Amino acid sequence: MTLTVENKETLIKHRIRQSEDAFDEAKFLLENNRLSLAVNRIYYSFFYKISALTIKNDFSTSKHRQLLGWFNKNFINTGKLKKEYGKIIYTAFENREKSDYDFLFELTKEEILTPHQSLKNFIADATSLVSEINK
Repeated sequence: MTLTVENKETLIKHRIRQSEDAFDEAKFLLENNRLSLAVNRIYYSFFYKISALTIKNDFSTSKHRQLLGWFNKNFINTGKLKKEYGKIIYTAFENREKSDYDFLFELTKEEILTPHQSLKNFIADATSLVSEINK
């Protein structure tokens, strides 16, 4: 299905809003020591922002690893976004998987704070990049 420009813009705005909501949820969960849920929301905040980029670039996949590979190839390896984001996002992905599926996996609050702090910068940089693509 080919999306119209209006539909693409609506989907992009929706994904950006989801990313920002997930960021706020992660902050709330961290403040209330709901760490495994915070890990989930941190990853999905990254995921939703990357999804906005995929919509903008007419890329689609249902696989998270494929999405991350596409993102690294098109935004990290090209220098459009900081290399550190690639590592942080992949770690967030792995932590989310372990947190969701390995009942013995736990992270400390300090281990979760680093990706959450990086996420704020990533959201700003990626939003800026989505806006540049519009031009």
